[in-house]
Amino acid sequence: MHTTMPRALRIHQLVKTFAGAERRAVDTLTLDVAAGEFYALLGPNGAGKTTTLRMIAGLLAPDAGSIEIYGIELATAPRDAKRVVAYVPDEPMLYDKLTPIEYLELIAALWDIAPANARRESTRLLELLGLMPHATQRCETFSRGMRQKLVLAGALVRAPKLLVLDEPLTGLDAEAARLAKNLLGAHVDAGGSVILTTHILEVAERMAERIGVIRGGRLIAEGTLAELRTHAGGDDAATLEDVFLELVAAPMAETDTPPRAPST
Repeated sequence: MHTTMPRALRIHQLVKTFAGAERRAVDTLTLDVAAGEFYALLGPNGAGKTTTLRMIAGLLAPDAGSIEIYGIELATAPRDAKRVVAYVPDEPMLYDKLTPIEYLELIAALWDIAPANARRESTRLLELLGLMPHATQRCETFSRGMRQKLVLAGALVRAPKLLVLDEPLTGLDAEAARLAKNLLGAHVDAGGSVILTTHILEVAERMAERIGVIRGGRLIAEGTLAELRTHAGGDDAATLEDVFLELVAAPMAETDTPPRAPST
């Protein structure tokens, strides 16, 4: 059971409010991801998913609460915490004048990976993602899907313990999405951990061991698909889409409503 396994990620009472907002983007959010677990964080638009992932990646500072990554406190030891994390944003960003090989070797060099190892792992990832025929082309010529695959390769090239993925399959065709899912599955099989957001619920249903549903910046349900079915009303045949829509459509209780942000 995951309760006896080491934690890859612990978020405790996390809070984030943006200036001028009427409510908190993330409101006292607490969740754990076990080492070796595939965790999907789902929610409607504006629920706080991307903000949460950006705080885990160290790109945003929380207003309150704490983040631990493999036992390392992000606020007090950010360099150590970030060494075991790789983040893939929802908008792929590359150095357009570089080729895929140059891009991956640059990423590897930034993390002190030996050049021979970097070249070997870069080649392996490009082959697995079907990008090897484009290995010497500049990234500025790439489609959205090709860029998305290369950003995923950039996250994997240094073998991080925790992958933090924001809509990683957006823009991928069916074949590319399958390749990406195979890589993510292999990462977990090798002992790595994943926390992922996606609007493609089939991905979460098939791949995630546990699923969290976030609304209004708060976690409103969490568990396996079977546990979420019970939470949503007990239909054993319900798909994740059915369960998700039932959960987010339920009237918000008073305790489920984030308070208004203080005026500034």
